[in-house]
Amino acid sequence: MWIFRTTVVISALCSVAWSASGSADVVGTWEAESKCTVADSPGRDEHVVYRIAANKGNPANLTIDADKIVNGSHQFMGTLGCEYHASQATLICTGHTAKQDEWEVHVSGDSMTGTLKIGAEKTLFRRINVQKK
Repeated sequence: MWIFRTTVVISALCSVAWSASGSADVVGTWEAESKCTVADSPGRDEHVVYRIAANKGNPANLTIDADKIVNGSHQFMGTLGCEYHASQATLICTGHTAKQDEWEVHVSGDSMTGTLKIGAEKTLFRRINVQKK
């Protein structure tokens, strides 16, 4: 539990250093592949579309609406709350708190790569590699 609290404290401190111009590079639509890394799980490789938007009240906080594409149709998977840390060009996101989901995504120009780790043991569950549209 102390690791989670430490992560929250570090995230809060890092958000103080955020600059409004930094998140503008991240806001938009991103698309490509999300690969499941756990063979015997319900997870599957997916073609994904992420729509990233800044929070009007606090632009340091971003949301990601995530869809997977199945037979050409968008299927909404959920919304993640994120903080963008411009100095590291990194998005840190949380999803289902009961599962202790932690997304860490690195931004480089029009590309983002990252991971989803789940559970207290932080099992690597998914790798993403998306491009800005």
